[in-house]
Amino acid sequence: MKQALQCRCPKCNKGKLYQSLFDLRLRTHCGECALNLENNDSADGPAVFLTFVLGALIVPIALWVDACFNWPLWLHAIIWGIVILGFTVGLLKPIKAYVFMLQYKHRQDQWDEK
Repeated sequence: MKQALQCRCPKCNKGKLYQSLFDLRLRTHCGECALNLENNDSADGPAVFLTFVLGALIVPIALWVDACFNWPLWLHAIIWGIVILGFTVGLLKPIKAYVFMLQYKHRQDQWDEK
């Protein structure tokens, strides 16, 4: 989990997985161990996972806030839109790195080390 939060190479734990800080594109190869990262991707799994988890967490909180404070709908849209967007953007890279590392751990026969 620590390795996924750092977004490091699943093999050497030194090279960076992503091309830049604000980019979700993976590097083609690890800069440290030359592991081929190009053909192994997590696809839409992390985004779907975050959608379900954040939906299950945020909706009850939003309903509770509405029951207690009776905010207007436009305020709910602004506040919860910002909260969900912030969590999604902040968690997408580490979740994607975690799924990527699980693939490396459990499907090593599919990794091309050229």
